[in-house]
Amino acid sequence: MSAPAAMRIFDRTTHARHRARAAAGFAEHDFLVQRAATDIAERLAGINRDFALALDLGCHRGALATATAEPGIKRPAFIVSADIAPAMLAHAPGQRVAADEEALPFRDGSLDLVTSILSLHWVNDLPGALIQIRRALKADGLFMAALFGGETLTELRQSLAQAEIECEGGLSPRVSPFADIRDIGSLMQRAGFALPVVDADRVTVRYADPLRLMAELRGMGESNALSERRRTPLRRATLLRAVEIYRERFGLPDDRVPATFEIVTATGWAPHQSQQQPLQPGSAATRLADALGSEERKAGEKTGRDG
Repeated sequence: MSAPAAMRIFDRTTHARHRARAAAGFAEHDFLVQRAATDIAERLAGINRDFALALDLGCHRGALATATAEPGIKRPAFIVSADIAPAMLAHAPGQRVAADEEALPFRDGSLDLVTSILSLHWVNDLPGALIQIRRALKADGLFMAALFGGETLTELRQSLAQAEIECEGGLSPRVSPFADIRDIGSLMQRAGFALPVVDADRVTVRYADPLRLMAELRGMGESNALSERRRTPLRRATLLRAVEIYRERFGLPDDRVPATFEIVTATGWAPHQSQQQPLQPGSAATRLADALGSEERKAGEKTGRDG
């Protein structure tokens, strides 16, 4: 089921095309996916649980399967790699299925583990996608995802915006919006995940110039796929001005420029009665006043210092 028209922030067909275009040369630009996949593999290794059937959703070229193939890393017994772009999926090892994160083809309660590594930030209806993932998990199944957060590409976003305002007298969306870490935590709770945990890792990458960064994004399959994007290419004068602004505002002493990537990792469990549960209101066995070493008084009751 596709997202309603009002929620179509991204053109998913264009995004799939960008991903397919990047597939052949993706290994030259996959350092962030590798970093996030390694982090998730290490987190899984620290969990005292064996996962029989795992889904890597938005797998690129098999990120989870590759990361868990390293010596000493715990590997799920069976991994299914899924991606919206068959050309990207063709490079993944093992079992593969072409699937859209917005319409999962998996039965409820069928999976022990679902991971997603730097893909879910392109989903239009993220709450809906999270609900589908939670439903596809068995009770006490684990979901772990890495996605780009709100500070990602802040330098590029600011530079392009200022250049367009100066050169064209208007502003069009050129860089995707990314969810804030607090929003992702709230969405995990709304989707029904138990014990949700969200944290962020900020990575700064240096480039010779902003044009190299833009070429890298194309190689990652992360080019602009906003539904409201301007269909005409960026004017040369606007592009050159954006490069100037980028250097002026963010340039480093070595003449290189930084690019920020915020990788947000979200973890949650499908609910199960064995999990730790919050206490019911009023069930505390210890008074706060005792812990603070103070005297408890009813609301409105005066203290000895009241006049």
